[in-house]
Amino acid sequence: MNNFTPREIVSELDRYIVGQKDAKRAVAVALRNRWRRQQVPAELREEIAPKNIIMIGPTGVGKTEIARRLAKLAQAPFVKVEASKFTEVGYVGRDVESMVRDLVELAIIMVKEEEAQAVRVKAEDLGEERLLDLLLPGEASSVASQGDQLESRESTRDKLRKLLRRGDLNERYVEIETQELKMPMMDILTPPGNEEMGSSIKEMFGNLFPKKTKRRRVKVAEARQILVDSEAEKLVDMEKVHTLAKERTEQSGIIFIDEIDKIASREGGHGPEISREGVQRDILPIVEGSTVNTKYGPVKTDHILFIAAGAFHVSKPSDLIPELQGRFPIRVELESLGEDDFVRILTEPKNALLRQYEALLRTEGIELIFTSSAVHELARTAATVNERTENIGARRLHTIMEKLLEDLSFDAPEIRERSIEIDADYVAERLGAIVKDEDLSRYIL
Repeated sequence: MNNFTPREIVSELDRYIVGQKDAKRAVAVALRNRWRRQQVPAELREEIAPKNIIMIGPTGVGKTEIARRLAKLAQAPFVKVEASKFTEVGYVGRDVESMVRDLVELAIIMVKEEEAQAVRVKAEDLGEERLLDLLLPGEASSVASQGDQLESRESTRDKLRKLLRRGDLNERYVEIETQELKMPMMDILTPPGNEEMGSSIKEMFGNLFPKKTKRRRVKVAEARQILVDSEAEKLVDMEKVHTLAKERTEQSGIIFIDEIDKIASREGGHGPEISREGVQRDILPIVEGSTVNTKYGPVKTDHILFIAAGAFHVSKPSDLIPELQGRFPIRVELESLGEDDFVRILTEPKNALLRQYEALLRTEGIELIFTSSAVHELARTAATVNERTENIGARRLHTIMEKLLEDLSFDAPEIRERSIEIDADYVAERLGAIVKDEDLSRYIL
């Protein structure tokens, strides 16, 4: 587990997310507490529960991005779910336990990739030998003696190995065999929308069905990759993967529950309100700490970190059932974004939007240059449209940038001009009329 200090965590989040200091500090402390918990004596370690967080703020201010970047920094399994998609037990739809199963599946993928990387060198050697077998089929000429045959074959194999490693054989074609599970009843056994069930069925009954061998003619470079991946998969101990993935899920998993305000019961107590409260009561034991059965075995949720988020325009956190409120002791309010924030979002982060578009058009040989006046005009436009229509925060910048560069992106392969400057006049010319017309803004931007 990474032992970043809270200050280092905030500094890393600052590279991608503008502002929201309080939210960054809260998640930084939550992540550091996980490391601290691992340092305390074992008998006390189990008693220390994670300090779950509720983020309160409008859409597009960075709630999801903060949680996602935190998980990446911690190298932890991370899953985002929408509370409004869950239904109360007994109703058709996704049950709340599926969020834990999804988390385990992601942990399996993470650990399997790490284990495959650990055996990569051996897998590359084995894959290379299999590829040389395909490039050098059969035996040497029967005219030569048996000793000469062996010597000649080894000499040829060594020559081929050198050519292969130099990349001289990459464009040649070879035939390889791949195997896939043939399950004719799969479509019937898997109802639409229940892919998880289908995956479980495939795993349970896979050994009872024959594997279909398929011959493919591919270039050597592709064949090498396929064979190395195949060897790596054989070398990976899946029992170890399952054990490590379960442990990582339980000790460092992060579940981000979005739109939690949509299931907050307000006044009343009839119809939809009852259903919302039912979903809250189903979520409660998972957040409190329970055991969820998965196809990889039981998984405890006691130390999974839960980060909930919602706009809370109509409801408020106190509208959640008291027991659930108590399991989210940390509450942070995220600020709405204005014109100055948009200027920073467009230019400062490592993955800044302007940098993304500049890189995309550079692939066409076009150097895109945004002047300072253009950046401020884009920010002003985004802030104006957010005020007049629904405020979707920084997401507005994506729609504005797409509209701004729509013609340029389409014509880019045929444009002869290699350097194009985007200034305030360019922005006003393409977006001005739409911004002035509120109805157009609502549907286009």
